Amino acid sequence: MSAVFQPHFQPGKLVSLRGRDWIVLPSDDKDLLIVKPLGGSDDEMTGIYLPLAIASDQPSNANFPPPSPSDLGDIATARLLYDSARLAFRNGAGPFRCLAKLSFRPRSYQMVPLIMALRQETVRLLVADDVGVGKTIEALLVVKELLERRKIKRFAVVCLPHLCEQWQTEIRDKLDIEAVIIRSNTQARLDRQIQGDTSVYDYYPYQVISIDFIKSDARCDVFIEQCPELVIVDEAHTCARPTGASNSQQQRYHLLNRIAQKPNQQLIMLTATPHSGKPEEFQSLLGLIAPEFETLDLPNSSQHQRRELARCFVQRKRADVEKWLGEDTPFPEREAFEWSYDLSPDYAAFFDEILDFARKLVAPSQAAKEQHQRVQYWTALALLRGVMSSPAAGIQMLNTRLSGLTITEDYEAASEIIAESSDNPVRDTEFGFEGDSAPTQIIERNAWTNQQRQQLRYFAGKLTELSNINSDQKLAATGLIIEDWVNSGFNPVIFCRYIATANYIGEQLALHLKKKFPKLDLQIITSELPDELRKQRIEEMGKSGLRVLIATDCLSEGINLQDSFTGILHYDLPWNPNRLEQREGRVDRYGQLAPTVKACLLYGSDNPIDGIVLDVLLRKVREIKRATGINVPFPEDSQSIIDTITQALLLNPDRKIVTRKTSAQGNQHQQTLFDFCEFDEAETAKANITRKVDEAAEREKASRSIFAQNAIKAHEIEADLREVDEAIGDPKAVESFVTSTMNQLLGVQMTATKQGFHLVMANLPASLRDLLPSGDVLNISFQSPTPANHHYLGRNHRFVEQLCQLIMANTLSRVDKKAARAAVIRTQNVQVKTTLMLFRCRNVIEQVKANYQIVAEEMLLWGWRQGTPQQKEFIDHNAAKTLLSEARATSDLSPQARASFLENELKLLALLEDDFQQVAEQQSKRLVESHQRFSALMDKQQFQVVYPVLPMDLLGIYILLPE
Repeated sequence: MSAVFQPHFQPGKLVSLRGRDWIVLPSDDKDLLIVKPLGGSDDEMTGIYLPLAIASDQPSNANFPPPSPSDLGDIATARLLYDSARLAFRNGAGPFRCLAKLSFRPRSYQMVPLIMALRQETVRLLVADDVGVGKTIEALLVVKELLERRKIKRFAVVCLPHLCEQWQTEIRDKLDIEAVIIRSNTQARLDRQIQGDTSVYDYYPYQVISIDFIKSDARCDVFIEQCPELVIVDEAHTCARPTGASNSQQQRYHLLNRIAQKPNQQLIMLTATPHSGKPEEFQSLLGLIAPEFETLDLPNSSQHQRRELARCFVQRKRADVEKWLGEDTPFPEREAFEWSYDLSPDYAAFFDEILDFARKLVAPSQAAKEQHQRVQYWTALALLRGVMSSPAAGIQMLNTRLSGLTITEDYEAASEIIAESSDNPVRDTEFGFEGDSAPTQIIERNAWTNQQRQQLRYFAGKLTELSNINSDQKLAATGLIIEDWVNSGFNPVIFCRYIATANYIGEQLALHLKKKFPKLDLQIITSELPDELRKQRIEEMGKSGLRVLIATDCLSEGINLQDSFTGILHYDLPWNPNRLEQREGRVDRYGQLAPTVKACLLYGSDNPIDGIVLDVLLRKVREIKRATGINVPFPEDSQSIIDTITQALLLNPDRKIVTRKTSAQGNQHQQTLFDFCEFDEAETAKANITRKVDEAAEREKASRSIFAQNAIKAHEIEADLREVDEAIGDPKAVESFVTSTMNQLLGVQMTATKQGFHLVMANLPASLRDLLPSGDVLNISFQSPTPANHHYLGRNHRFVEQLCQLIMANTLSRVDKKAARAAVIRTQNVQVKTTLMLFRCRNVIEQVKANYQIVAEEMLLWGWRQGTPQQKEFIDHNAAKTLLSEARATSDLSPQARASFLENELKLLALLEDDFQQVAEQQSKRLVESHQRFSALMDKQQFQVVYPVLPMDLLGIYILLPE
């Protein structure tokens, strides 16, 4: 866009209006003047319609006054003026437009997906970083940058329903944007707030949408037609085109596929497990990036094909990001171990009885249909899995069968459900996690004989007798582990499969643990609780000193628990290693402040089901994780293991299970669990799956080497990130400014501690105190992740923003508690007279092809040595900044002498106007070079300086005299 205003209305100019000074911003309408208060926030931007010619709204040129002798003060406060000005910038001069408007400083490695996005005309990304690396932050960086560059005006996050609130909170906290949640329990309310026939998808610019709400045929078409320019899909692996008959996942994939087919649609997919072990499902995700990728054979692909995919696909493990660009990113050390328990004699005798019952249930019958026989296998296996989970889960399953509940007798339909259940038996389509109730009741037939019913009632009665910590050694072992963890300062999460098990553990452990820990906060969270209540309970638990959370897998995916918990105990072994990593990733992730987190696999040493799952799958995957740092996707359906268990354990009633005693400390147990089950089929299954796991590990290793972040070289963006930190201030600058201002200017006590600072609130001005939590003393941190019980202050926190404006306002108005705009000192830091000048610069930059202007702001320190302008030796920004920070007065000067020196120096400024203009032009050229250098790596856009805004604002002048 060429300049559309008269010269004094050009973008970047200062104008006086309504008693304040304002900066003119670019406007697409020549009749609309867009202005922002000098030093104000974006919230204060105002538009004035010039043709109305309202007298009180007529702007006039504003002249920024130079310092005068009345501005003389302590040079130690000059740095506060510099920092308050640059920390208040929201339109930084660097090529990353979003960083000045974030409430946090992202890690350098988290910038990589943003850079990949900016290299594309239409953004298509699959971000597959490990659990806990920060994919949410990486996606939000792209969102904010595209908004700031005006490449998008709207966006939608499509996620699992139980993650909606978490996404809404992240968007609010990280971007200061209020997104609406669209799902079954909110749409009616949102519709009522809209005038006319506009749909919620078109009306609200920022949306968080439940994928299971939007995937239905009734809503899918409208959303696809009206969806925002950018769609982010969380947990994208749940939307891959399934190889089985999962209707739910088919609908999700159908939705995404239609969105991806829209011309110019921008799409970002996030998942920690893109490869479920089924190549066709993984390739269906790649096909959403570009159709040609769906048929790409990665192991045999060409270098060109891999480079093309690497432009859109990033997949990093922790080792790739722990030290990048010289920046340390702390992750906790995961202390993973196993703990075995032996069944009590009573429970072992019960298991033998119900195993015998299950074997008879699946005994082959010539009259039975194949589907009927298969359903019986599932019924028997579920029964065994339930009673080995907990007495309560077993009782619930038995009572369900005794109730005569029949949902379907259609074995064709049942076989579809079985196929869907092969990976995750009966997924909860509303919440997207493995179901936490009995999976097979929906496919059973009401065909129990009277004798079988009698046996079911007998088994239920026996389980009731076993429902105590003395008879249930699994529960007793859990009590020992949790007691040890709580004593050692760990706050654990106990993950189990069934709601009944979770409630049972909670009731029994509460009686046991609260005798020793009366103040223990023990909570149970399952899918029975609504999302809001789950979130509320977790937040409230964070305030307790001692806490134990018992949960089903409704919390195993996407939920962040690292702020309040430091251990995971797997009460029920997951049959899919991906679930194991998802659970442990809730606490073992970036932002976890504890140096060590615990992860315990609890298993029955004489439980053949646990033995097969643990030895075939989980141990192997953990060994690979320890050796390579790679989470291996499960390369085989659970079906193969389930078939092995069913056939080997159930089909041969004559087979005896030989058990051997092991030590109670299962973490020391090295024996192969297949020793416990003497059958060849298990060994064959183990060999086959071991081979497939090894193949998957090699495939993942090769994939990570290609797609870690090789498309982005650290040195390509290092200079740009450094310039951004200098221009707008990094967390260290925020810390230095706030602590120095509190102690030096405001007389507010702020003392350093091991983890942060203690801020005494008593002397804080009311305008600042109201922006912080109440209390006499507040723990403050300037680092992210933030220590427990500390309040985080980032550069965009309202407290920091208000503090910057207060110092600037006091300084320019020459009122109390101000920084020095001028100082004259004698110091040993210089050998000749040296003058430092603090400028606030504005440049208007135009993106040529887009015809789009931006106003970039930055601070510049500059100066010269030696007496007169004719003898000047100029000092660049870095040298001037060092001098301003280090110079200390070594002897006194009278007020008259200081005023005289300053007045003489101010008279010389007129002789330096040409030099000032040259400095401004050099800064503009450097700024364009920075944008051009960055753009050469990105979208090849061309930039030019329309003009530097002259004169630069002279904020401060500081004269250093040698002793």
